[in-house]
Formats: sequence, structure tokens, C-alpha cells
Amino acid sequence: MLLVGILIAYVLILLLARVFETRLIFFPNYDGRLTGDWHPKGLPIEEAWFRSPDNVKLYAWWIPNPQAEFTLITFHGNAGNISHRADVYRFLSELPVNILAVEYRGYGRSEGTPTETGLYLDAQAAYDYLIHEHGIPPGRMVAFGQSLGTAVAADLVTKRPLAGVILEAPFPSVRAVTSRIYPFLPGLGLVAKSKFDTGAKLAKPHPPLMITQCSQDPVLAFALGQEVYRLAAEPKSFLRIDGYCHEEAFLAAPALYREHLSAFVRGLAGDS
Repeated sequence: MLLVGILIAYVLILLLARVFETRLIFFPNYDGRLTGDWHPKGLPIEEAWFRSPDNVKLYAWWIPNPQAEFTLITFHGNAGNISHRADVYRFLSELPVNILAVEYRGYGRSEGTPTETGLYLDAQAAYDYLIHEHGIPPGRMVAFGQSLGTAVAADLVTKRPLAGVILEAPFPSVRAVTSRIYPFLPGLGLVAKSKFDTGAKLAKPHPPLMITQCSQDPVLAFALGQEVYRLAAEPKSFLRIDGYCHEEAFLAAPALYREHLSAFVRGLAGDS
């Protein structure tokens, strides 16, 4: 009877995890949904609005650079909004590149509720916005994702042609993450509706890929980034940042990170 009771309790835990999955995975209201500096100095921000294929109204920052040859479509990490990443965009803009900083549905000023499928549709809408509103050709677009955003960037590669993809702190799948964080709850990754199966998507042909991971990442272990790199098809490169950081490679090793990012983008120009 004891074993039966334990089994029933475990199944109930898995069912509750499935019911409250959205709240357990997405954190749009961390530190306040609309907190942050929406007019940061040093960034020539132009506000952008567009709609997803399922008619959700989305918000983004268009940050042009007159010297840019390429445009980054940036997908931020889980918690907070794009205003909390102004320093990241300032760093990236100096490569130099244009930036479209995408706000997921349910985050910041975007409408809707976040889901895995919804975030993928948001990325496609951002891509189409760049083509139709700014005339950016596919061969000049690069997807840039951080943490949760790496899964969004990897999915976009399977849906739209791109010049390249840059992933900072990626993870192979929800199943891989739950197995590492919750080893005492086997099966949790199997019952999750959200899969974020980046490893499988990058195993297929894709444009040049650059992966960056901090050696002491407190959120997504270094080994997860290594596993994404192992699963990914060529062409690919891996940059290890020694230090304690997650989405802060630009702070932990700014010169090294800038050097590799610049070289990666210059290489794309040579390929086009």
C-alpha cells in the first residue's frame, strides 16, 4: 500500500506540473512586467509594432546602425523584458549591426500569453517585419538568442532562411534541463507540453552557428551548452567564457566576446 500511495502522489505531482507548466516555465512578470528604462541613453531606439501570424500584437525595439551590414533579430532570456537588456543591445550594436529586439507575447508591452508555439510565431513575425518594413534580405539577417531565446532562435532557423545564428547559454531541450535540475522527478520532461528541442533542430542543416557558454553558468550548466554543440551539425563554433555568468558574457569577457562575434559576422559577409 505504501508503494501504491507513493506512486499516486508522484503521478499527481507530474499532473500538477503539467497543469501549471506555463507558470513554471515563463517568467514575464519577474521584477515587474513594465519595469525598466524604456528610453535608455546611447541607443537610437525606434518603437516597432507588428502582429504575429495568430494576430497577437507584439512590441519591439528597432535599433539601426548606419554602418551595419547585418541585422540581428534578438530573443532575450526568460525573466523580464527588453528594457532590462539595453546594455546587451548597446554592446551588440557596436559590432556594428542593426538590432530588432523582440518582445515575446505576454512580456513587456506585447499582448498575449507566452507558450512555446506562440514564441516561435513571434519570431517569424519579427523576421517578416524586417523584410516588409525595412527591406532586410534573408542573407543579411542573423538570429541571436540568449537562454530561453536560444530555443526561439533555433526554431526560426528551421522556418526562415538566415545568414547565421548565435546562441548564448543554450540548452538541448526541456527534457535535458529537467533531468539535470530535477533528477528526483524522472518523467517530468516527458509530460511537459513544451519541448524546446533545440538539439534536434540544429542537428539538421543550418547556416553558420556560434555558441557561447559561461563555464560557471548558475542557471544552465556549461554541459548543456556543450551538448547543444555536440548535437549541432556543421558549420559551428564554440566560445567558452571563463567565469560566473549566464546572459552576461558581454560583461564577463567583453573583449573576447566582441572579437569572436565580430569575426563570426565578418565570416558571414564572406559567405554571402
